[in-house]
Amino acid sequence: MCKNPAMRRHRVAVLALNHFAPLDFGIPGQVFWAAETPDGEKLYEVVTCSEGARPVRCSAGYSVQPDHDLDVLDTADTVLVPGIHAGRVLKEGTLSAGLRAALRDRPRVMSICTGAFVLAAAGLLDGRPATTHWREAPRFAELFPEVRLDADVLFVDDGDVLTSAGVAAGMDLCLHVIRRDHGSEVANRTARRCVMPPWREGGQAQYVERPLPHQPTGGTGATREWMLAHLDRPLDLNALAAHARMSVRTFTRRFREETGVSPARWLTAQRVQHARHLLETTGLGVEEVARRSGFGTAVSLRQHLHAAVGVAPLAYRHTFRRV
Repeated sequence: MCKNPAMRRHRVAVLALNHFAPLDFGIPGQVFWAAETPDGEKLYEVVTCSEGARPVRCSAGYSVQPDHDLDVLDTADTVLVPGIHAGRVLKEGTLSAGLRAALRDRPRVMSICTGAFVLAAAGLLDGRPATTHWREAPRFAELFPEVRLDADVLFVDDGDVLTSAGVAAGMDLCLHVIRRDHGSEVANRTARRCVMPPWREGGQAQYVERPLPHQPTGGTGATREWMLAHLDRPLDLNALAAHARMSVRTFTRRFREETGVSPARWLTAQRVQHARHLLETTGLGVEEVARRSGFGTAVSLRQHLHAAVGVAPLAYRHTFRRV
């Protein structure tokens, strides 16, 4: 029960289909459940449903029995579709009329991994940007050419419809939604509770198949931690490579292998995130936020923040700061 009678939990309804991916299925219940106010109030309620409340079987060889049928979607603030084995479930992109109708006209719909096939088959992604697991992207594009597929990102937020790439990217998407709903402080506490990074930008590249460094040690992780601790300083490529005790060429290659992006893009993303955090949680002036996040000037901060989230610093603070 909610301790505060005036506080209504946001209801997330997870739609379970046969051949669902078990980790994808468990992500919303874990991540949204961990989102709390400073006083320990749960902010989300997660319920599970299936057609007719029938048992559904997963790819790991067991079944689950949802508590609800599709009627519970009428009470949901967000509907989430976990990944499925699309080749087995959505042959030729078909979907039952009941599921099509059930998914339409919802306040917010999300998918993890190949759950995007379900949203596309229901017609929810026509003409919209979306993503899915990089390995399934060619088949998705063939089945749903009207969707603006971007297979190179972790997740896509198109307002009332959000899609993520494979597996762990579903956690990034859920955390992004918590940040969007309740701000950085709640999202960061949730991330700590789930022992996961507090933020990876949606535009970060998916981890497609690529050779990894042969050495188990000597990576760029320690330098990334150092970068995070010194975001307010000038951090050029030579200084980063020197910290990692590598040549610039080796450092750049290793960094991209380990993160999927260049050092410059990763650093900019972290600075934007830190600036967002300061705008949400402090009353610092824009110039000071720019200095502390490493952008130097308010003009530079404004340009980078607008490129990332489409608004200026003061507009962002007004919209997202939780008083």
